[in-house]
Amino acid sequence: MTAPIPFEPRFETPEDDEAQTSFDLQTTMRTISTKTYEDSGRALRSVHAKTHGLLVGELTVEADLAEPYAQGLFAQPGTYPVVMRLSTTPGDLLADDVSTPRGMAIKVVGVEGPRVGGGGHDVTQDFVLVNGPVFSAPNAQKFLGSAKLLAATTDKAPNLKRLFSAVARGAEKAVEAVGGESVTLKALGGHPETHPLGETYYSQVPILYGRYMAKVQVVPVSPALTALAGSDVDLKGRPDGLRDAVVGHFAGEGGEWELRVQLCTDIERMPIEDASVEWPEDLSPYVTVARLRAAPQKAYGDELARRIDDGMQFNPWHALAAHRPLGSIMRVRKAVYAMSKRFRAERNGSEIAEPRDVEDLRNAALR
Repeated sequence: MTAPIPFEPRFETPEDDEAQTSFDLQTTMRTISTKTYEDSGRALRSVHAKTHGLLVGELTVEADLAEPYAQGLFAQPGTYPVVMRLSTTPGDLLADDVSTPRGMAIKVVGVEGPRVGGGGHDVTQDFVLVNGPVFSAPNAQKFLGSAKLLAATTDKAPNLKRLFSAVARGAEKAVEAVGGESVTLKALGGHPETHPLGETYYSQVPILYGRYMAKVQVVPVSPALTALAGSDVDLKGRPDGLRDAVVGHFAGEGGEWELRVQLCTDIERMPIEDASVEWPEDLSPYVTVARLRAAPQKAYGDELARRIDDGMQFNPWHALAAHRPLGSIMRVRKAVYAMSKRFRAERNGSEIAEPRDVEDLRNAALR
């Protein structure tokens, strides 16, 4: 592999009117949350509102990593507790047969070190991932346009959405049959009705990786999970069928994933400011730096939902300074996440805080 490029501030270029874009995006996401709150009486996340699984596990950093990979959280071997959340992308709670991209959020706990913006006394490092290698928009301004479309359709005509999703899935299958893939079709409900535990998840947008820049990938590797890759889940008449599938798996099986990073080796072909560009793996392959493991457990329940869904936020800006988010998508996300946290905490009357340990939560997951 070509040597990775050290980060330079010039690789980040703020867009024109980026502060206004950030403000408009906050307003748009708040519109989604306000609508779902008015309908349900609960303040939900403005995206990734629906939970399909809640897991407590551990992350083990590999020993003897080469210098470019031994950075930040991964500088030294060690094992950390983690909390994981599986979701899908909409901000409203739709039946699962409105099939959209799957998400995986990971909170690593007990991570000491200098933090982004100071970070107080937090000891967490979050990774927010989706099961596709590229973001749906290249930059913050285009992201705002997509968000406005989501806001306009939030909680509108759910039966029509189910019908459209079926049509979009058929169209996506036709595209894939000739070797293609449509991020737009998948985002609009055309994602195949596949098992979320068989998916590979990506950060899609880059982060600092110590001296360097990287994207993150999480890949299922245990046989029970790899057997689910591409497998369909029967969602007919099962509005929460994805959750049922995750809970059913972890009732008797555990899971193991590899956390891999892809270092930037060519700033022209692996840009920081265009999140729609897939970084070529022939220039820089994903390399395993840690393993995630989750034992058999409940994977969902009222107490887990209260403690994790209501009591935590998964946010890429919960980060070591060594893993600061990069690019315009990440920059505008910072204020949006802060707004969302305030909105949920105030309306639900719950504290949203960063955990310092998860032992009691692990006990709740295993009961």
